[in-house]
Amino acid sequence: MSSANELPQLERCSNKKFLLWISFWALLLLWGLFGAFLCLFKGLNQTGMNNYFVFGLWITVDLAVIGLGAGAFFSGFLFYVLKVDYLKELIGAAVVIGFICYSGAVGMLTIDIGQPLRGYFSFWHANVHSMLTEVIFCITTYLFVLTIEFVPLITENKTIREIAFLRYFGENLHGIMVVFALVGTFLSFFHQGSLGGMFGVLFARPFSYRSGIAIWPWTFFLSILSAIAAGPSLTTLVVWTTQKLTGRRLVSRSTLSRLAKLSAILLVVYLVLKAADTIYWANVTAPSMGFKFTSFYRPPYGMWLLFCEFYLFGLVPAIILLIPKARDTDFWLVIGCLFTCAGIVINRFSLAIQTSAIPVLPFERFMIYHPTWQEWSIVGAIIGYGVIVFSLAYRYLHLFPREHELNGSNIS
Repeated sequence: MSSANELPQLERCSNKKFLLWISFWALLLLWGLFGAFLCLFKGLNQTGMNNYFVFGLWITVDLAVIGLGAGAFFSGFLFYVLKVDYLKELIGAAVVIGFICYSGAVGMLTIDIGQPLRGYFSFWHANVHSMLTEVIFCITTYLFVLTIEFVPLITENKTIREIAFLRYFGENLHGIMVVFALVGTFLSFFHQGSLGGMFGVLFARPFSYRSGIAIWPWTFFLSILSAIAAGPSLTTLVVWTTQKLTGRRLVSRSTLSRLAKLSAILLVVYLVLKAADTIYWANVTAPSMGFKFTSFYRPPYGMWLLFCEFYLFGLVPAIILLIPKARDTDFWLVIGCLFTCAGIVINRFSLAIQTSAIPVLPFERFMIYHPTWQEWSIVGAIIGYGVIVFSLAYRYLHLFPREHELNGSNIS
């Protein structure tokens, strides 16, 4: 049998199948890199952004993937700090997903700022009165934290473990992981909140402007709640999909169900507070600024967005995942988690796009944003990059500690 400190060799597909799988996503990544080259070489005139829509598709996706990537810090907090033991089965996968989301978001922001060589201005010439300063600081720092959390997974690779220094380094780093979990929770709490709070303080944009507690608008807290509600759903989706594609059991079914239930409970809390916020905004805040509730919803950004966010992709998945028989069925588990993630994407879309579409001056008109293929290609590149990184991590690292046990593998 394997020694105590030796990890089992797990079954994987042939190199030919793996390269075929990777090649498709590599082509998607290359397409996005070409689009990124055009944007950097020719400028942001390659995009659909303008003086009205300074936040376009990239920021929408950035806000969404950072929110969905919250499964990393939230799972880490639950596992390392609150000692929720069942998360041990997928904490490694949650870290990898978080690393992909945050590194992809930072990569997309590099293109979005137009002149990435001046990216250091955010730190060297920081605007201390802007929430974006806190956001860029926390996102960048948390990416470093995720990288550190990723290192112990890499050092568990069979080949790397043969190097004594790297093996001991990874083992000792793992021993103090609770410290990085706490740091990651602190950083994530503030940048998740500020990403929403940034829109809430825009007094000149009455669609997103909110009142709140002291200096914090309601959107600050709602952004945090929506992120920790959707993060576990994305983790559940990725793990379930990986199981189906590989034909192997990676975590126990009860773990996926419990994680989905946690996501549903948090989603219900978010929806209640979001509904209270919307009602107050529609009946008090907006009218005090001279706007009617219906003024904010015009084609193509009509009331259907609000309906989808609250009901189709809010209340519906919450009900599904709260019913034990439903979440114990693969179909409904996937629908519930997928709809939860979609609801957060719609919320971020409304913040980034609908906020800018609504006229606030007499001579302005209702605007419509049309992203170009270059913007879509870069979004595709982030997806391709994410699939490649997770595939490599699954193939060469031990992301799921119970995989050999659940599949009845006899490891010698």
